[in-house]
Amino acid sequence: MCTAVRSGSGRPRTQSSVAVSGDGRRWFLINASPDVHTQIEAFPGLHPAASRTTPIEAVLLTDAELDHTLGLLLLRESAGLRLYATPAVHKTLRDGSGLLWTLERYCAVEWRAVVPGEDVTLADGLTCRAFDVPTTKRNRFGPTVDHGRVVGYRLTDAHTGGTLAYLPGVQALTPAVKAEIQGCRCLLIDGTCWRDDELVRLGLAGRTAREMGHLPIDGPGGSLAELPSLGVRRTIFVHMNNTNPILLENSPERRIVEDSGMEVAMDGLEVEV
Repeated sequence: MCTAVRSGSGRPRTQSSVAVSGDGRRWFLINASPDVHTQIEAFPGLHPAASRTTPIEAVLLTDAELDHTLGLLLLRESAGLRLYATPAVHKTLRDGSGLLWTLERYCAVEWRAVVPGEDVTLADGLTCRAFDVPTTKRNRFGPTVDHGRVVGYRLTDAHTGGTLAYLPGVQALTPAVKAEIQGCRCLLIDGTCWRDDELVRLGLAGRTAREMGHLPIDGPGGSLAELPSLGVRRTIFVHMNNTNPILLENSPERRIVEDSGMEVAMDGLEVEV
């Protein structure tokens, strides 16, 4: 896939991160990728209105993975940063990886604890609810905890009734996880690998997708088989690894996804619910 992009036959993507707003003025990032500067520059709605002011009000984290948090350091020149994260994620970023310890030397960080199952008002009419996403993935920076190490978010716009679920990392669609995404208008979901043994087959890793915390798209129990029964109006795969053939628009795997009524995200994609 990387070769295809470099040769011009594929389209490049930056790392997984989204911006959400209820009014087009106040914006909330969900995860801050290492490409966050490029992503902000590519979207005028996130451009500063004046020197060092920003419409980005806060960052919500789904976990403490570096691919989802390194961008926080690139936001260090702001006057302050409001951060929504579970206690488990906050502890990992402060005492494990040390990322927050470093960031706090540059700007004020206001941590707001995320409690799975509790509704949080982000802005007028815009609320979110985190939900726990069980995982057995190895924690690189500390002891394994039972809850809050990985979460998804379900966002609701009270003005339109629209609901969107963001789930960039999920190991299994448990009954509890399914209940959280049931019936939402739009679901942005983990599309890391096409096959469970994708990285093993290519000689790139010794663990399967599930062992690395990601539900494969294809195969028994994969997202293609599990999602259609949940009544989601629009399903979009995000967080694709560079080994996933759905990245290529002319691949058989891409056609299977599209024939199923699902989509593959691209940089710059805008969704309204």
